[in-house]
Amino acid sequence: MGEHRMASPIRHVIIIVKENHGFDNYFGTFPGVAGAVMAHSPNPPTVDPDHRHAAWLSRAKTAVREQFLKTDIPQYFSYAKQFTLCDRYFTDVAGPSTPNHLMLIAGDSPIIDNPSTKYRTGPSAPLYTLPSLPEALGKARKSWGNYGGYAFAMIHGLAGKNSFPSDQFARDAKAGKLPAVSWVYAPHALSEHPPDPQDAKDPQVGNVTLGMQWTVEQVNAVVAGGLWPSSAVFITWDDWGGWFDHVDPPEVEKWKDGSQFRYGGRVPCLVLGPYARRGHVSSTLRSHVSLLRFCVATFGLKPWNARVTSADDMTDCFDFKGPPAPPPN
Repeated sequence: MGEHRMASPIRHVIIIVKENHGFDNYFGTFPGVAGAVMAHSPNPPTVDPDHRHAAWLSRAKTAVREQFLKTDIPQYFSYAKQFTLCDRYFTDVAGPSTPNHLMLIAGDSPIIDNPSTKYRTGPSAPLYTLPSLPEALGKARKSWGNYGGYAFAMIHGLAGKNSFPSDQFARDAKAGKLPAVSWVYAPHALSEHPPDPQDAKDPQVGNVTLGMQWTVEQVNAVVAGGLWPSSAVFITWDDWGGWFDHVDPPEVEKWKDGSQFRYGGRVPCLVLGPYARRGHVSSTLRSHVSLLRFCVATFGLKPWNARVTSADDMTDCFDFKGPPAPPPN
């Protein structure tokens, strides 16, 4: 653990998880990044691209080559300009949402595709026995909260614990009463997930500008509750969403059929907070598990598996020696 962790002023880590967009799809036109320019996507997208593992393997030929621009997601671009944007941050599973949600909680996933059951509803989903960051926090008598996430209900020991609706986060933040680690998920319509066929009648679903505004409201709630000086806020996207990205991730683990398991597609990760580096593009190799490693280092926890032990801990995204930055404008 680095010396800056021993005296870390961070008391609240907030992990905001949005859905189904790759790095080039959102930040390919941002200055100074490893980006690529593609056709401008409609907002919301007209399709929900196939983002299963099989589609990931054929992505060079079948992924959708479209992207959003600063005019679509201006506050995300503003966050990236004011704070830190990671441009070599990958998902941990070369597949869709659920395995990556599990990675963001446990640093592990026994699946490479979504379950065949109605996995977002909880009771019919399988339960997995996985050591996790919430478990490690509990052992260290540190608090945690799940605001709107479904994958906690798939893990033995976490199902039904410390789980709240999405809109509870802003209320808790404004009251200045957040746990040590918060996982925060938007309601479906504001998650930025492209419209599913059943969403055809709701023009708001998948609108990335509206989804961005919801994210901004969560950050503003942290500021309003007086928690900005002691917080680190990470905003990332759970999976690649079926969108083309010109940077291929390194292969560090294979799935049981011999195909690539880890890493998956490149996705954005924004790092906000008073100690986040200002105007910084971080090109260090990292993934969702790096956020768990940051929490391990910040709160003095013991890593529970090899992935968490070896992950980058987001160090170069922070400057704990300089003066703290004001909230975003």
